[in-house]
Amino acid sequence: MKKIRVGLLFGGRSCEHEVSVRSARSVLEAIDRNKYELTMIGISKRGHWLMAGDALAVLQAGVVEEQGLLPVVLEQGGALMARQGGALDQQLDVIFPLLHGPFGEDGTVQGLLELAGIPYVGSGVVGSAVGMDKEMTKRAFRADGLPQVEYAVVRRHQWRQDPAAVQRRLEPQLAYPMFFKPANMGSSVGVCKAHGPEEFRACLEEAAAYDYKVVVEAEASDCREVECSVLGNEEPQASVVGEVVPGNEFYDYNAKYIDDNSQLIIPARLSPATSALVRELALRAFRAVEAAGLARVDFFVSRRDEQVYVNEINTLPGFTPISMYPKLWEASGVAYPALIDRLIQLALDRHRDRQDIRTVL
Repeated sequence: MKKIRVGLLFGGRSCEHEVSVRSARSVLEAIDRNKYELTMIGISKRGHWLMAGDALAVLQAGVVEEQGLLPVVLEQGGALMARQGGALDQQLDVIFPLLHGPFGEDGTVQGLLELAGIPYVGSGVVGSAVGMDKEMTKRAFRADGLPQVEYAVVRRHQWRQDPAAVQRRLEPQLAYPMFFKPANMGSSVGVCKAHGPEEFRACLEEAAAYDYKVVVEAEASDCREVECSVLGNEEPQASVVGEVVPGNEFYDYNAKYIDDNSQLIIPARLSPATSALVRELALRAFRAVEAAGLARVDFFVSRRDEQVYVNEINTLPGFTPISMYPKLWEASGVAYPALIDRLIQLALDRHRDRQDIRTVL
């Protein structure tokens, strides 16, 4: 049987570049080489697309370096062509983006792949853009009636013009402690917790360093942090629910990727009724942002009365060995290689379905 030609796209112009490289390494090790012919495409931190001939060397280095790699461009229909007269001329059947953060999971790359007319894993332009922007995500959730904690949005120019006014406006609305998050960033990059007024300015400055707008949230006090993975297109399915016990004060970047001191509990320590509710809300959140293929939805659940709050959706969740998305599906009976198979098939199915859309009068 002819192999499906898959382009693994990783790296990118984001603070999550290194996390993306880890995800690519993990998928490379797990994908069935009897079914798929792989082409590794790295994006440098400067945004250059490069052919990673020695994929393992690039992945082990942990970053996409530009020296020694062949520059490439993606052309119409999935043709991967070398720049500047290189010898490369390959045809890809599908792209598997393993990109996290801006310029990867925010609809920008998805728009490029749409223009190139090639199938790709994951959400389209709308789902990716709405799912990446925390403010727009919260608006979509609110329109669908999903429960959330109180929040506010601060534009960076507002903060720079009159920081005291911003602090006066937010403090009556959101009691301390409160969390500051860059609106378009993942992996908890730039997230800061202010315990009192004296930490407000430093936290807002930290979050605003990574985006032009900041989402400020009330703390979900005395809550479990739980996550649910979603898989599918028009008829998505929800995995079992998992629980994260942060090793640090909250589940920050260090707790996720560096300190290795957090605990993942699968299944989560919830009642059957609450677990069922979380799975239902995960599917509603998935549809609310018009996601496709895959997503991980994060929740807070009160320890006192098991009240559930939807926190965020991640439309291109991590595929590292410690990532919750594949772990939850493994616990649900879908092994890692089978999960990759399913995601690639969903990408091909979605692309075929979109070919039925009329483009001329």
